[in-house]
Amino acid sequence: MTDAALTGSTPLLIDRIQDSYMAQVRRRRMYGGLTLALFVLLMASGFMIADDRNAGGFWDGWPQILDFPTDVVSEAWEKRADLPGLLAKYFPALIETINIAAASTLLGALLGLVLSLLSTRGLAKWPRLISVFRRFMDVLRAVPEIVVALVLIFILGGGPVPAMIAIALHTAGALGKMFSEVAENADLKSVEGLSSTGATWTQRMWLGVLPQVAPNFLSYTLLRFEINIRASAILGFVGAGGIGSELRHAMSWGPGRFDEAAAIFLLLFGAIVFFDQLSSRYRNKLTKGHQA
Repeated sequence: MTDAALTGSTPLLIDRIQDSYMAQVRRRRMYGGLTLALFVLLMASGFMIADDRNAGGFWDGWPQILDFPTDVVSEAWEKRADLPGLLAKYFPALIETINIAAASTLLGALLGLVLSLLSTRGLAKWPRLISVFRRFMDVLRAVPEIVVALVLIFILGGGPVPAMIAIALHTAGALGKMFSEVAENADLKSVEGLSSTGATWTQRMWLGVLPQVAPNFLSYTLLRFEINIRASAILGFVGAGGIGSELRHAMSWGPGRFDEAAAIFLLLFGAIVFFDQLSSRYRNKLTKGHQA
């Protein structure tokens, strides 16, 4: 084929490529529009169904949405002289909530560490069981903490132990997946070197893998600790102890004890902000080598 023929066919080829590309763009936009329309339709229908099944309609209750916080703030302001004493009164409950979160984070991180190493390709002790361990972590993540806590409260009775176990199991599933993703990027040269010297699987993981991934593992664990403080407070509403139980009691009495509810809110908010800032500082130091 001559150079003239090639030159004449080049614009046709470019036009064909452009037409094909534009057709793909139009098809992608159409699929995106259909997906968005379906999502909006499902959201609207779900909201209408939920609104119809409510004890009171959402739109009927919308004007009263600020009534409760207004009552709490006004009563707390009227009794502001009692606030320091209330903060001291409920501080031990806050410590109990933090203890629940710390213990559950530690237990969950240890279990998640073992599960992550057993479910990471190239590191697993039993490669054929990788999918089994991964599905087990999926189950731990899929079941909400409050469901596990309710079951354990029915079996063990109320208190901090059911909350600790429930949060620890969910933490193991969540951290196990994140730990596994980090471990997959570990350099295997040190593991192979240890294997050539006859090191056991535990020794290869302890000496060859953990030193590489420890900063990321600790960073994820601190992040999970923040989440678990909120989770332990929420589980207190179902009888799992801690400051959540005290908040439920204060709110259930209604007017007259709203000042106590306000004090508990302040303690919980302050604790979450404090540990969020502390955790963020050390997470940045671990992963980036400097303080935020």
